[in-house]
Amino acid sequence: MKKYLLLVTALFIAAAGCVQKSYKKTVVITVKTGSKKNIQTVGIRGAGKPLSWREDLPMQPIVKDSLYTATITAVTGYTFTEIKFTIDGEFELQNKPNRRVVFSQGDTTFYNAVFNAVQ
Repeated sequence: MKKYLLLVTALFIAAAGCVQKSYKKTVVITVKTGSKKNIQTVGIRGAGKPLSWREDLPMQPIVKDSLYTATITAVTGYTFTEIKFTIDGEFELQNKPNRRVVFSQGDTTFYNAVFNAVQ
């Protein structure tokens, strides 16, 4: 019984030491859409909640058919996330790597992009 208790205690301590520290991060994202006109929707897809690769997180127009923004807040243990933008459901950067948004050391990260342009 004593060996069992010692084993359980050791496993508990080992598991508790493996927990990754997480932080509340806010990312303010803006995207310029370029020359596209009559845009119905602009969105972000990506890794980690509240993002998803299956459906858009809608962006709000600052200037219709030109500049859009979204603010995302999440608790994460990661130092970055990956995203792509969509216009009317169509992905940018086809057959190219995802955009990598590296979180700042502070609470808020600002990320500016141009649709379909590699930075």
